Amino acid sequence: MSRFVFGVDIGGTTVKLGLFDIEGELIDKWEIPTRTEENGKNILPDIAKSIEEKISEKSLEKADIAGIGIGAPGPVDDNGFIHKAANLGWGEFSIKETLEKITGLKVMAGNDANVAALGEMWKGGAKGYKDVVMVTLGTGVGGGIIVNGKMLNGYSGAGGEIGHIHVNDDEDESCGCGNKGCLEQYSSATGITRMGKKVLASCDTPSPLRNEEVNAKTIFDAVKAGDEVASKIAEIYGRYLGGALASIACVVNPEVILLGGGVSKAGTVVIDYVRPYYEKNVFHGSRNTHFCLATLGNDAGIYGAAKLVLE
Repeated sequence: MSRFVFGVDIGGTTVKLGLFDIEGELIDKWEIPTRTEENGKNILPDIAKSIEEKISEKSLEKADIAGIGIGAPGPVDDNGFIHKAANLGWGEFSIKETLEKITGLKVMAGNDANVAALGEMWKGGAKGYKDVVMVTLGTGVGGGIIVNGKMLNGYSGAGGEIGHIHVNDDEDESCGCGNKGCLEQYSSATGITRMGKKVLASCDTPSPLRNEEVNAKTIFDAVKAGDEVASKIAEIYGRYLGGALASIACVVNPEVILLGGGVSKAGTVVIDYVRPYYEKNVFHGSRNTHFCLATLGNDAGIYGAAKLVLE
Protein backbone atom coordinates (compact mmCIF):
# COMPACT_ATOMS: atom_id res chain seq x y z
CA MET A 1 0.00 0.00 0.00
CA SER A 2 1.29 3.46 -0.94
CA ARG A 3 2.30 5.53 2.07
CA PHE A 4 3.93 8.63 0.58
CA VAL A 5 3.45 11.27 -2.11
CA PHE A 6 5.65 13.92 -3.68
CA GLY A 7 4.53 17.51 -4.23
CA VAL A 8 6.40 19.69 -6.74
CA ASP A 9 6.06 23.44 -7.35
CA ILE A 10 7.91 24.67 -10.45
CA GLY A 11 9.04 28.29 -10.27
CA GLY A 12 11.01 30.40 -12.67
CA THR A 13 14.26 30.10 -10.69
CA THR A 14 13.79 27.13 -8.35
CA VAL A 15 11.71 23.97 -8.15
CA LYS A 16 10.35 23.29 -4.68
CA LEU A 17 9.80 19.64 -3.76
CA GLY A 18 8.19 17.99 -0.76
CA LEU A 19 7.79 14.44 0.50
CA PHE A 20 4.53 13.89 2.38
CA ASP A 21 2.79 10.97 3.99
CA ILE A 22 -0.70 10.34 2.66
CA GLU A 23 -2.23 12.16 5.62
CA GLY A 24 -0.53 15.37 4.49
CA GLU A 25 2.33 15.48 7.00
CA LEU A 26 5.37 17.14 5.44
CA ILE A 27 8.33 14.83 5.98
CA ASP A 28 11.01 16.62 3.99
CA LYS A 29 11.31 19.56 1.60
CA TRP A 30 14.09 20.82 -0.62
CA GLU A 31 14.79 22.83 -3.77
CA ILE A 32 16.65 22.39 -7.05
CA PRO A 33 17.45 25.02 -9.71
CA THR A 34 14.99 25.48 -12.56
CA ARG A 35 17.09 25.02 -15.69
CA THR A 36 15.15 27.01 -18.27
CA GLU A 37 17.84 26.94 -20.97
CA GLU A 38 17.11 24.98 -24.16
CA ASN A 39 13.38 25.60 -23.75
CA GLY A 40 13.33 24.00 -20.34
CA LYS A 41 14.04 20.51 -21.63
CA ASN A 42 15.92 19.55 -18.44
CA ILE A 43 13.25 20.59 -15.92
CA LEU A 44 11.24 17.37 -15.77
CA PRO A 45 14.30 15.05 -15.97
CA ASP A 46 15.89 17.06 -13.14
CA ILE A 47 12.72 16.64 -11.05
CA ALA A 48 12.65 12.91 -11.75
CA LYS A 49 16.32 12.54 -10.77
CA SER A 50 15.81 14.48 -7.54
CA ILE A 51 12.78 12.39 -6.58
CA GLU A 52 14.61 9.14 -7.33
CA GLU A 53 17.51 10.31 -5.14
CA LYS A 54 15.08 11.11 -2.31
CA ILE A 55 13.43 7.69 -2.62
CA SER A 56 16.86 6.11 -2.28
CA GLU A 57 17.91 8.40 0.59
CA LYS A 58 14.78 7.50 2.57
CA SER A 59 15.16 3.77 1.77
CA LEU A 60 11.75 3.68 0.09
CA GLU A 61 10.41 1.55 -2.74
CA LYS A 62 8.46 2.88 -5.70
CA ALA A 63 5.52 0.82 -4.45
CA ASP A 64 5.51 3.10 -1.37
CA ILE A 65 4.82 6.17 -3.54
CA ALA A 66 1.24 7.10 -4.46
CA GLY A 67 2.50 9.49 -7.11
CA ILE A 68 3.89 12.91 -7.95
CA GLY A 69 1.82 16.09 -8.06
CA ILE A 70 3.10 19.14 -9.95
CA GLY A 71 2.12 22.80 -10.08
CA ALA A 72 3.42 24.68 -13.14
CA PRO A 73 3.29 28.39 -14.06
CA GLY A 74 0.96 28.23 -17.03
CA PRO A 75 -2.47 27.00 -18.11
CA VAL A 76 -2.72 23.28 -17.29
CA ASP A 77 -5.92 21.44 -18.19
CA ASP A 78 -7.63 18.57 -16.39
CA ASN A 79 -5.55 16.04 -18.35
CA GLY A 80 -2.20 17.43 -17.20
CA PHE A 81 -1.52 19.11 -20.55
CA ILE A 82 0.19 22.51 -20.37
CA HIS A 83 -0.68 25.20 -22.88
CA LYS A 84 2.63 27.10 -22.85
CA ALA A 85 4.71 28.37 -19.92
CA ALA A 86 6.67 31.30 -21.28
CA ASN A 87 9.03 31.78 -18.34
CA LEU A 88 10.04 28.11 -18.49
CA GLY A 89 10.46 28.07 -22.26
CA TRP A 90 7.80 25.37 -22.56
CA GLY A 91 5.40 25.00 -25.44
CA GLU A 92 2.41 22.67 -25.40
CA PHE A 93 2.82 19.12 -24.14
CA SER A 94 1.58 16.69 -21.50
CA ILE A 95 3.40 17.12 -18.20
CA LYS A 96 1.57 14.09 -16.90
CA GLU A 97 2.53 11.66 -19.67
CA THR A 98 6.10 12.94 -19.98
CA LEU A 99 6.97 12.58 -16.30
CA GLU A 100 5.11 9.28 -15.96
CA LYS A 101 7.30 7.82 -18.72
CA ILE A 102 10.48 9.01 -16.98
CA THR A 103 9.57 7.90 -13.44
CA GLY A 104 7.10 5.07 -13.81
CA LEU A 105 4.97 6.78 -11.16
CA LYS A 106 1.49 8.28 -11.35
CA VAL A 107 1.63 12.01 -12.11
CA MET A 108 -1.00 14.73 -11.69
CA ALA A 109 -0.45 18.33 -12.82
CA GLY A 110 -2.16 21.70 -12.47
CA ASN A 111 -1.63 25.42 -12.73
CA ASP A 112 0.58 26.62 -9.87
CA ALA A 113 -1.88 29.18 -8.49
CA ASN A 114 -4.80 26.76 -8.57
CA VAL A 115 -2.63 24.12 -6.93
CA ALA A 116 -1.59 26.58 -4.19
CA ALA A 117 -5.27 27.28 -3.51
CA LEU A 118 -5.85 23.54 -3.18
CA GLY A 119 -3.00 23.37 -0.68
CA GLU A 120 -4.45 26.19 1.41
CA MET A 121 -7.85 24.45 1.40
CA TRP A 122 -6.27 21.18 2.49
CA LYS A 123 -3.84 22.29 5.19
CA GLY A 124 -3.78 26.10 5.31
CA GLY A 125 -5.86 29.22 5.79
CA ALA A 126 -8.92 27.77 4.03
CA LYS A 127 -8.91 24.43 5.87
CA GLY A 128 -12.46 23.31 6.50
CA TYR A 129 -13.89 25.12 3.45
CA LYS A 130 -14.81 23.61 0.08
CA ASP A 131 -15.62 26.72 -1.98
CA VAL A 132 -12.58 28.97 -2.04
CA VAL A 133 -11.22 31.90 -4.03
CA MET A 134 -7.54 32.49 -3.39
CA VAL A 135 -5.78 35.63 -4.59
CA THR A 136 -1.99 35.73 -4.55
CA LEU A 137 -0.74 39.31 -4.35
CA GLY A 138 2.89 39.22 -5.38
CA THR A 139 4.83 40.71 -8.28
CA GLY A 140 1.67 39.91 -10.21
CA VAL A 141 -1.79 38.84 -9.11
CA GLY A 142 -2.41 35.10 -9.28
CA GLY A 143 -5.60 33.29 -8.48
CA GLY A 144 -7.00 29.89 -7.72
CA ILE A 145 -10.65 28.87 -7.54
CA ILE A 146 -11.90 25.79 -5.72
CA VAL A 147 -15.51 24.73 -6.23
CA ASN A 148 -16.87 21.94 -4.02
CA GLY A 149 -13.33 20.89 -3.19
CA LYS A 150 -12.14 20.71 -6.81
CA MET A 151 -9.89 23.07 -8.75
CA LEU A 152 -11.63 25.09 -11.44
CA ASN A 153 -9.20 24.72 -14.35
CA GLY A 154 -11.48 25.62 -17.25
CA TYR A 155 -11.31 24.41 -20.85
CA SER A 156 -7.59 25.06 -21.47
CA GLY A 157 -6.40 25.38 -17.87
CA ALA A 158 -6.66 29.18 -17.79
CA GLY A 159 -9.36 29.30 -15.10
CA GLY A 160 -8.57 31.49 -12.10
CA GLU A 161 -6.53 34.14 -13.94
CA ILE A 162 -7.90 36.74 -11.53
CA GLY A 163 -5.08 39.21 -12.14
CA HIS A 164 -6.18 39.81 -15.70
CA ILE A 165 -9.78 40.73 -15.04
CA HIS A 166 -10.35 44.10 -16.73
CA VAL A 167 -11.15 46.76 -14.12
CA ASN A 168 -10.29 50.13 -15.68
CA ASP A 169 -11.16 51.44 -19.16
CA ASP A 170 -9.06 54.58 -18.70
CA GLU A 171 -5.66 52.97 -18.16
CA ASP A 172 -2.93 54.12 -20.58
CA GLU A 173 -0.16 51.75 -19.53
CA SER A 174 -0.05 48.12 -20.62
CA CYS A 175 -0.15 45.17 -18.25
CA GLY A 176 2.49 42.47 -18.65
CA CYS A 177 -0.11 40.40 -20.51
CA GLY A 178 -0.43 43.10 -23.18
CA ASN A 179 -3.89 44.36 -22.20
CA LYS A 180 -4.63 47.59 -20.34
CA GLY A 181 -6.53 48.08 -17.10
CA CYS A 182 -5.97 44.63 -15.58
CA LEU A 183 -6.47 44.12 -11.85
CA GLU A 184 -2.78 43.21 -11.59
CA GLN A 185 -1.88 46.82 -12.42
CA TYR A 186 -3.47 48.07 -9.17
CA SER A 187 -3.43 45.26 -6.60
CA SER A 188 -0.12 43.46 -7.10
CA ALA A 189 2.94 44.57 -5.16
CA THR A 190 4.19 46.15 -8.37
CA GLY A 191 0.83 47.80 -9.00
CA ILE A 192 0.55 49.20 -5.48
CA THR A 193 4.02 50.70 -5.86
CA ARG A 194 3.08 52.22 -9.22
CA MET A 195 -0.11 53.73 -7.86
CA GLY A 196 1.75 54.97 -4.78
CA LYS A 197 4.20 56.95 -6.87
CA LYS A 198 1.33 58.43 -8.89
CA VAL A 199 -0.55 59.53 -5.79
CA LEU A 200 2.58 61.07 -4.25
CA ALA A 201 3.30 62.96 -7.46
CA SER A 202 -0.26 64.30 -7.62
CA CYS A 203 -0.29 66.03 -4.22
CA ASP A 204 1.87 67.95 -1.75
CA THR A 205 0.50 66.30 1.39
CA PRO A 206 3.30 65.49 3.86
CA SER A 207 4.04 61.77 4.12
CA PRO A 208 6.87 59.61 5.44
CA LEU A 209 6.76 57.89 2.05
CA ARG A 210 8.46 60.93 0.54
CA ASN A 211 11.60 60.11 2.52
CA GLU A 212 11.96 56.40 1.82
CA GLU A 213 11.64 53.80 -0.89
CA VAL A 214 8.04 53.46 -2.03
CA ASN A 215 6.85 49.86 -2.20
CA ALA A 216 3.93 47.78 -0.99
CA LYS A 217 5.54 47.14 2.40
CA THR A 218 6.38 50.77 3.16
CA ILE A 219 2.94 51.86 1.97
CA PHE A 220 1.09 49.48 4.28
CA ASP A 221 3.48 50.27 7.14
CA ALA A 222 2.53 53.94 6.64
CA VAL A 223 -1.17 53.00 6.53
CA LYS A 224 -0.79 51.32 9.94
CA ALA A 225 0.87 54.49 11.23
CA GLY A 226 -2.11 56.56 10.12
CA ASP A 227 -0.56 58.29 7.10
CA GLU A 228 -3.13 60.08 4.93
CA VAL A 229 -1.38 59.58 1.60
CA ALA A 230 -0.74 55.88 2.23
CA SER A 231 -4.43 55.45 3.08
CA LYS A 232 -5.38 56.96 -0.29
CA ILE A 233 -3.14 54.46 -2.05
CA ALA A 234 -4.63 51.59 -0.04
CA GLU A 235 -8.11 52.77 -0.99
CA ILE A 236 -7.24 52.46 -4.70
CA TYR A 237 -5.90 48.95 -4.14
CA GLY A 238 -8.96 47.98 -2.12
CA ARG A 239 -11.48 49.49 -4.53
CA TYR A 240 -10.18 47.58 -7.54
CA LEU A 241 -9.58 44.28 -5.73
CA GLY A 242 -12.82 44.41 -3.76
CA GLY A 243 -14.83 45.16 -6.89
CA ALA A 244 -13.17 42.36 -8.86
CA LEU A 245 -13.76 39.85 -6.06
CA ALA A 246 -17.42 40.89 -5.91
CA SER A 247 -17.73 40.04 -9.61
CA ILE A 248 -16.03 36.68 -9.11
CA ALA A 249 -18.33 35.92 -6.17
CA CYS A 250 -21.38 36.45 -8.37
CA VAL A 251 -20.13 33.56 -10.51
CA VAL A 252 -18.72 31.06 -7.99
CA ASN A 253 -20.28 32.09 -4.63
CA PRO A 254 -17.25 31.27 -2.43
CA GLU A 255 -17.49 30.48 1.26
CA VAL A 256 -14.09 32.06 1.85
CA ILE A 257 -11.75 34.44 0.03
CA LEU A 258 -8.10 33.95 0.88
CA LEU A 259 -5.42 36.60 0.34
CA GLY A 260 -1.83 35.39 0.02
CA GLY A 261 1.47 36.42 -1.53
CA GLY A 262 4.01 38.97 -0.38
CA VAL A 263 1.50 41.81 0.04
CA SER A 264 -0.52 39.72 2.51
CA LYS A 265 2.44 39.75 4.91
CA ALA A 266 1.23 43.20 5.95
CA GLY A 267 -1.50 41.36 7.85
CA THR A 268 -5.23 41.96 8.18
CA VAL A 269 -4.89 45.56 6.99
CA VAL A 270 -4.84 44.21 3.43
CA ILE A 271 -8.32 42.78 4.07
CA ASP A 272 -9.60 45.93 5.79
CA TYR A 273 -9.39 47.93 2.55
CA VAL A 274 -10.88 45.19 0.35
CA ARG A 275 -13.88 44.03 2.34
CA PRO A 276 -15.88 47.31 2.26
CA TYR A 277 -15.69 47.52 -1.54
CA TYR A 278 -16.49 43.83 -1.82
CA GLU A 279 -19.58 44.16 0.38
CA LYS A 280 -20.68 47.34 -1.41
CA ASN A 281 -20.66 45.66 -4.83
CA VAL A 282 -21.42 42.00 -4.25
CA PHE A 283 -24.78 40.28 -4.75
CA HIS A 284 -26.43 39.75 -1.37
CA GLY A 285 -26.16 35.95 -1.65
CA SER A 286 -22.37 36.23 -1.28
CA ARG A 287 -22.21 39.09 1.21
CA ASN A 288 -21.35 36.80 4.12
CA THR A 289 -18.23 35.37 2.48
CA HIS A 290 -15.36 35.06 4.96
CA PHE A 291 -12.01 36.77 4.34
CA CYS A 292 -8.82 35.13 5.61
CA LEU A 293 -5.07 35.30 5.09
CA ALA A 294 -3.16 32.39 3.56
CA THR A 295 -0.95 30.57 6.06
CA LEU A 296 1.26 28.13 4.13
CA GLY A 297 3.44 30.77 2.45
CA ASN A 298 5.85 29.35 -0.12
CA ASP A 299 4.85 25.78 0.82
CA ALA A 300 1.26 26.12 -0.47
CA GLY A 301 2.28 24.83 -3.90
CA ILE A 302 3.90 21.61 -2.73
CA TYR A 303 0.99 20.89 -0.37
CA GLY A 304 -1.53 21.40 -3.16
CA ALA A 305 0.49 19.35 -5.61
CA ALA A 306 0.58 16.44 -3.15
CA LYS A 307 -3.17 16.76 -2.66
CA LEU A 308 -3.69 16.47 -6.45
CA VAL A 309 -2.46 12.90 -6.28
CA LEU A 310 -4.58 12.03 -3.25
CA GLU A 311 -7.85 13.36 -4.67
